[in-house]
Amino acid sequence: METKSSSSSNSVTIIHNAMIVTMDPESRVFKNGGIVIEQDKIKAIGQSSDILSQFSSVAHHLQIIDLHSHILLPGFINTHVHTSQQLARGIADDVDLMTWLHHRIWPYESNMTEDDSYLSTLLCGIELIHSGVTCFAEAGGQYVSGMARAVEKLGLRACLTESIMDTGEGLPTSWAMRTTDDCIQSQMELYEKHHNTADGRIRVWFGIRQIMNSTDRLLLETRNTAQELKTGIHMHVAEIPYENQFVKGNRKVEHGTVTHLEKINFLQNNLLSAHTVWVDDTEIGFLSRAGVKVSHCPAAAMRMLGFAPIREMLDSGICVSLGTDGAPSNNRMSIVDEMYLASLINKGREVYAKGTTDPTALPAETILRMGTINGAKTVLWDNEIGSLEIGKKADITVVHPNSWSMVPVHDCISSLVYSMRTENVVSVMCNGKWIMKDKKIVNVDEGEVLLAAKEASSKILKRAGISIPNRMNVL
Repeated sequence: METKSSSSSNSVTIIHNAMIVTMDPESRVFKNGGIVIEQDKIKAIGQSSDILSQFSSVAHHLQIIDLHSHILLPGFINTHVHTSQQLARGIADDVDLMTWLHHRIWPYESNMTEDDSYLSTLLCGIELIHSGVTCFAEAGGQYVSGMARAVEKLGLRACLTESIMDTGEGLPTSWAMRTTDDCIQSQMELYEKHHNTADGRIRVWFGIRQIMNSTDRLLLETRNTAQELKTGIHMHVAEIPYENQFVKGNRKVEHGTVTHLEKINFLQNNLLSAHTVWVDDTEIGFLSRAGVKVSHCPAAAMRMLGFAPIREMLDSGICVSLGTDGAPSNNRMSIVDEMYLASLINKGREVYAKGTTDPTALPAETILRMGTINGAKTVLWDNEIGSLEIGKKADITVVHPNSWSMVPVHDCISSLVYSMRTENVVSVMCNGKWIMKDKKIVNVDEGEVLLAAKEASSKILKRAGISIPNRMNVL
């Protein structure tokens, strides 16, 4: 990335000579494009020659960056990630979901400190940035204040959520003591403390971990409070068949979670429904009519949950985005990998659903929308992020396509989904500031974070009494 500067105090940045994929309503792609950034917003976008002639002689504090035909696109948005689980990567591989929750993840999470959560979010954030993510939706952890410190330091944008449960089996003692009132009060306090902080990059959402750990009172009071505060709700929905069976038996409905949520009028357009694998056509209709947003996490779903009916959801008008889930569910926190998997898995699912393949299912442009503008709609932030348009925030990812993994690029959009690797992401800007430049994280020392993470993760497992069995004859 070649930079020329007319002042050490740069209030205007011109980025030019780039393939710009705008993801705007017209799906414009500029083969040789330029973009003007003033403070934290996009001031102009168009052909490089027009941008340079219009702005290079009139801006007083100016930085001009030549991208040498790199690809520039909106920052990716990861709509379902547990940042506090990053230090637990690899502790729950190849086990069923209930073992995963009750014997690995909940003991791990309940033995974390706020400093552990801060460090875990730093580590997770580094990986997110390397994959081109500028914004994420936290799926629920124990210490939102620790997450917020890390997000502010890294320069990322986030919707932060506390993990909320007020009932259910298998809960660690400290969690089982929380009442419904405690759960609501805690989230209101976090909202007052952290919402719209970090130069407006942090928003606080309300959380429901899952229906098996939620009373109807918690669901309804969460719905009402989130509406009053004009914020979102993040909830794991219809993950496994057992969940639907549990709901049918305990809530006395015909199908499962979504049917019950419809019955109690919980489905609203500010609900982010994560995974949403085990739903039928009627429930897809419920989600669509309510304007519920769905986060598709293909790697985590294929690992433990199953085939989500994503094509049917999109066909019904549901806004579907992409998430990685947490490190113990996926191990790879790369939205780049999720885009690749999402297209291939959903093409393959057509055999399961219809008995024949369909290579046209979920084409590259659909996947790219899921990772950008659909992600922005999912986190209720599409008025400011998700596409490169005048007046929107300058959240930008720069991709270097001239490597063995991507050359030749015959079709830019196809290559971004099917050929790009995390290694091709070279620079990332959020809110008008570089948070990674030439593959180097700007605001933290990666080496220091990695060393601290190794030490902290071992201590958490020891406190939690978790031991990982040897798979082979380890000598």
